[in-house]
Amino acid sequence: MGRGSRRGARAALTAVAGAALLVGCTDEPPEQVMPGPTSTATAAPPEAAAVAERYRAGGGDPDVYGIQVEEGPEGVPRVIIRTRNADPEGAIFRRQNTSVTAHLMAKEGASFKKGYFIDVFGPDGRIIHRMDARP
Repeated sequence: MGRGSRRGARAALTAVAGAALLVGCTDEPPEQVMPGPTSTATAAPPEAAAVAERYRAGGGDPDVYGIQVEEGPEGVPRVIIRTRNADPEGAIFRRQNTSVTAHLMAKEGASFKKGYFIDVFGPDGRIIHRMDARP
């Protein structure tokens, strides 16, 4: 193999490795890492609606109409948010994530010592965001 061939092979390998790294760079982890439903009922359970009402009354996102916390894999809490906003924009998700979890800890007594999983479902019941926020 000549010197030019090795450089070309090395460049191709570098490009493939870089592309492989970029495939994993998304706002949402692969579903096999964090299993969970990809859709849910559009109506929030009464308790989830009550938590969302307290959250909104405290200045939270007016589009959020359901918030619940349930036990997830390995005893790590799963936060489920139902929103009327179907926009998958990452900035909206980050604001909701921060404000909802802050509300849950300060006002609802939730503990996220082990981290948490978070699922956000849109108005049609389909998942918009999923995140593993374990340390």
